[in-house]
Amino acid sequence: MTVEVLFVVLMFASFIFLLFSGFPVAFILGGLGFFFAILGEILPIELESVADFTFMGFATDRIFSVASSYSLVPMAMFVFMGYMLEKSGVAERLLDSLATALRKIPGSLFLAIVVIGVILAASTGIIGASVVLLSTVALPAIVKHNFNIPLGLGSIAASGCLGILIPPSIMLIVIGDQLQLSIGDLFMAAIFPGILLSSLYSIYLITKTAFNHDLAPSLPQSEKSYLELLLSLLRSILPPGLLILSVLGSIFFGIASPSEASGIGALGATILALIEKKLDFNILKEVCLSTAKTAAFLYMLIFGAACFSVVLRGYGGDEIIEEGLRGLPFSNTGVLLFLLLTIFLLGFILDWMEIILIIAPLTVPVVIDFGFDPIWIAILIAMILQTSFLTPPVGAALFYIRSTSPPDIPSKHIYSGVLPFVLLQVVGVAIVWSFPEIATWLPEQTR
Repeated sequence: MTVEVLFVVLMFASFIFLLFSGFPVAFILGGLGFFFAILGEILPIELESVADFTFMGFATDRIFSVASSYSLVPMAMFVFMGYMLEKSGVAERLLDSLATALRKIPGSLFLAIVVIGVILAASTGIIGASVVLLSTVALPAIVKHNFNIPLGLGSIAASGCLGILIPPSIMLIVIGDQLQLSIGDLFMAAIFPGILLSSLYSIYLITKTAFNHDLAPSLPQSEKSYLELLLSLLRSILPPGLLILSVLGSIFFGIASPSEASGIGALGATILALIEKKLDFNILKEVCLSTAKTAAFLYMLIFGAACFSVVLRGYGGDEIIEEGLRGLPFSNTGVLLFLLLTIFLLGFILDWMEIILIIAPLTVPVVIDFGFDPIWIAILIAMILQTSFLTPPVGAALFYIRSTSPPDIPSKHIYSGVLPFVLLQVVGVAIVWSFPEIATWLPEQTR
């Protein structure tokens, strides 16, 4: 084993070891990066791959370039948009209106949860906020109307995780920045896969509840007329619909860049909260503080990962990983499958940010060199991570639901409820794998 390989192994081993210490991951990454950078400066060891490499200076330059990255500007604005929309009270009214309007369809309340999950995904881009808000709003209604709790928990978790994929996904913004891909192209590429997954969820829920009415009893007949129901539904769905259309439509039709569209979204969500009479100084202060904390957390992770990865590259880590991938006894397609499986497994122990910031930049360029479409690969990675967030026993979405569920709901209900949706996720990934045009067609139409 060469000295370079030893240092690369030590960096990864130290990261995994410290990960279980409970210390903030951002500081672990940054601290290890600077520690090994200093080590590379002071050790009297000849390192062929870093003979002319100034560790500390290069790491500092890399952090500065990340901090000034224009492609990361939309992140904070979309986070603000999500938190403000959460405070507007739109989700509660929308659930009631949708469930009533769809009451003649089997599993009407479950279908309403999926629709709201899509709307929240297209409004927040943060799975934690989507899952928690959906759980808080929908779970009491599921219990009240005697709908099957495990199936309801599964639909909440799966629908909330759509925020990973459906734009304006924060994950897609970070992937675009790390892999030097157009964020607008990634947003467009995620539209059809997101529709595909939500359609699979809906078909499953309708089919399952149609054959077993005990899972989803009929909702009580509304006293409102059809016209009143229609007007109520339009009043509930039109404001967030217009907000989503103004943000994503301005990007898709080339009217605004993602950064400009994020500003439109933040302003639109604020106006929506004002119209709903949910905006006051305390709410605005709370949203701003939550946005600042979330954005600061994300940026600290990005800074730490940038320092870690640039020092890792300084020791020749990218070349070692590339040689390892190219040396696998698989075809090009087999290497890509191996990489996606590895990312899926890493999703159990690492947050998506660490995977996107550390693993993806070191591995994805290798498979892109094999001739695969980088946009397609990025969407597959997002879908794979979405699947790992749902998979028991350590999927992140399960912990979000556990934290908002009453104590009398056992964890086994959560696990049994999400398993069918994990299988649907696998089916969705397989379909996008088999038909890459689902992800690549829309971006190609606007180039």
